[in-house]
Amino acid sequence: VQLQASGGGLVQPGGSLTLSCASSGSIFTFNNMGWYRQAPGKQRELVATITSGGTTNSADSVKGRFTISKDNAKNTVYLHMNSLKPEDTAVYYCRGDRLLSTYWGQGTQVTVSS
Repeated sequence: VQLQASGGGLVQPGGSLTLSCASSGSIFTFNNMGWYRQAPGKQRELVATITSGGTTNSADSVKGRFTISKDNAKNTVYLHMNSLKPEDTAVYYCRGDRLLSTYWGQGTQVTVSS
């Protein structure tokens, strides 16, 4: 299984972006899928997750601004980001968890700057 992240770019503060994570296989096989980010000089951190049943969780720093969703028919998970701040600048990674294995997609750069 491969995860392909896309949708990053340069956006002004207060702007919006939607990231996509397309799986080469059915996302039903993942117990959880999520988005993580890593800013320069910092550790990778959880942004938001969604379970196979659709239960979502997100970091306090993005609550009310970011929403995770999925389209099972398209085998794709999305991260809808609104009210972006400069501190949201990072490389964003998608991740899929199965019972005994974890899969990471390649990162996509999000830069929030005026």
